[in-house]
Amino acid sequence: MKSLVSSQPQLISQMNERMVLRILRSNGPSSRAEVRRLTGVTAPTVSKAVASLLKSGMLEEFEVASTSRGRPAKKLRLARETAQVVALVIDSPTCTLISTGLDGTLREETRVEFKTPDTYQQLLEIVTDTIENIQSTRGVRTLGTGISLPGLFDYREGRSLLSPNVPITNGQSIGKDLAQCLGMECVVLQETDALCLAERHSGLAQDIDDFAMLDTSTGIGLGVLIEGRLFKGNNGLAGEIGHLPMVPDGVKCGCGRRGCLETIASDTAFVRMVSERAGRRLDLPQILELVQSNQLDVSRELASVSNQLAFALVTAINLFNPQTLFIHSRLFDMDESFMDQLQERTAAQALACSFRDCRIQRARGSKLEGAVAGIVENLTDSRIRESNPHYVKVL
Repeated sequence: MKSLVSSQPQLISQMNERMVLRILRSNGPSSRAEVRRLTGVTAPTVSKAVASLLKSGMLEEFEVASTSRGRPAKKLRLARETAQVVALVIDSPTCTLISTGLDGTLREETRVEFKTPDTYQQLLEIVTDTIENIQSTRGVRTLGTGISLPGLFDYREGRSLLSPNVPITNGQSIGKDLAQCLGMECVVLQETDALCLAERHSGLAQDIDDFAMLDTSTGIGLGVLIEGRLFKGNNGLAGEIGHLPMVPDGVKCGCGRRGCLETIASDTAFVRMVSERAGRRLDLPQILELVQSNQLDVSRELASVSNQLAFALVTAINLFNPQTLFIHSRLFDMDESFMDQLQERTAAQALACSFRDCRIQRARGSKLEGAVAGIVENLTDSRIRESNPHYVKVL
């Protein structure tokens, strides 16, 4: 009992710090008086929490030009000049890395894209060297790295179980390994969870507690937010809708089976179909360029993909009854009517009452933004020791 009582002041202080961070994250730069008003706590309490956060590097104070005579006013904000975090998206055929302040603004001058390596060790070396170069170039404190990872990821063990499209990560604990290489905290999110977090923080779902996210960009994954919490299943493997068997003896999937949904309904499947008809290997940007210059008609392939993808939408709507279903796909850029095709096919197959109350929208957030949100949320909420549904803390 004595240890519990002695720990209470520290716990209360940490809760106050987290409250200040959340206020600034939600409302942007604010004066101490504004923070006091929004939190409803006393001036000494705010001052103590702010002092601790300034010392940790989570906050910074800056001057704002006053509209009247006198000293410039001072405001607080999440650190963006004195500290940074790094976002890493592991994907196929390329990986992307970028730094950002804690306010989430991506620093495009630090963006690095590289071909996904052939080995896991090469991946660790490239990422480590790139982040160390960013650290030395910017000369500011790096507080952590957020990682968006494809495939089956066991959140309890912090280990990738199976990544059909980036198999070099199979069986690896990239969060722990990078944390050891870099000497900083690294947070791993399965890529669909990263998209959910991005949409919740900076996209169209900031005021939505029940939504689903269908990612069809490389494979197909489904993320579901229920009452503001990610539905993850027993150990984080929920949502692998892309590996539902659809075509007996169909195209071989990266998971080793044939005819999975993602082999007929993803952006990758679309690229394969178009390439086969064109008689040469194309990538999505090349196809888009040819379509926009009227050198290539892809209406047949788009119709095929939308027909199969509608099955995924129907499944998500009928199973989870989401308020909004977001779709993360680059195929919307190919044809303005692609969304209309999906809506029409989904309406014809889904339960009418569930479809009627569900909005279907193109996702605005990105995996990079999700990785940023993951590490920033980790840093924010780890001011007190509690379970958070959005991330796994890797030490």
